[in-house]
Amino acid sequence: MDWSLAVFEHENCPIHYALPGPEGNPPVVFTHGAGIDHRTFAPQVPVIAERYRVLIWDVRGHGRSRPDGGVFSISRAAEDLVALLDHLGYRQVVLVGQSMGGYISQELAYRYPDRVCAMVIIGATCITMRYPRWELLVLRCSLPIFRSIPWELLKCMMAYYSALQPATRAYAYQAFSQLSQAEFYRIWVGISWCLHEDPDYRFSKPLLITHGAHDRTGTIRKHAPAWAAREPLARYVVIPNAGHMANQDNPNFFNEILLDFLDIT
Repeated sequence: MDWSLAVFEHENCPIHYALPGPEGNPPVVFTHGAGIDHRTFAPQVPVIAERYRVLIWDVRGHGRSRPDGGVFSISRAAEDLVALLDHLGYRQVVLVGQSMGGYISQELAYRYPDRVCAMVIIGATCITMRYPRWELLVLRCSLPIFRSIPWELLKCMMAYYSALQPATRAYAYQAFSQLSQAEFYRIWVGISWCLHEDPDYRFSKPLLITHGAHDRTGTIRKHAPAWAAREPLARYVVIPNAGHMANQDNPNFFNEILLDFLDIT
């Protein structure tokens, strides 16, 4: 499905977005993962937009939101989203973030708790938990590895390990191909430094934490249960027959739990 995208100029970047669905309830904001774009939520938007206002966007440095005019960081992307919400006149929203989008959503909620009434995570770890030092070291060591792999091979590898379904892998490869290796590396640098330990922090609103049963990205499956256990209002759901891009691999299952979460929030 193709949406007509509007443009919001912010800090030397043309932020592209679309706003389908009826006005009324707080908008549901979908934020995509690293290297891809708003189309990752194509299986969700037509369904959710039947009942809710939906905001989809290309994060700076991704899709059509390029060039991004400088250093990429999760905090900067979160500030972009806040500015876009202000531009559109929305005070409170529900955040849905996949992978990197989950980090951007968490960062926004951490900085501006009054702007978020609920949050949904798809395949991301908690940005405020305490992790073993060796895991942080492995994350930082991925930077030179990503730089050393030929871009064509890296795109194929990332697409393969991001999903189970051939159509999802094909989309991921095509989306990655919109970027140069230097652009993707700059994004990955921003992601690798987004964690900021705060063991006492809790998200005090309804939270849905999900990941694919076959997600092989990082330590998501390892740490998700502990994250859900520490959050007072969290619901934890493992999406069957799905990899890292679980909302695309198994959209019917994901849409059902998302609508159920939204309807009771």
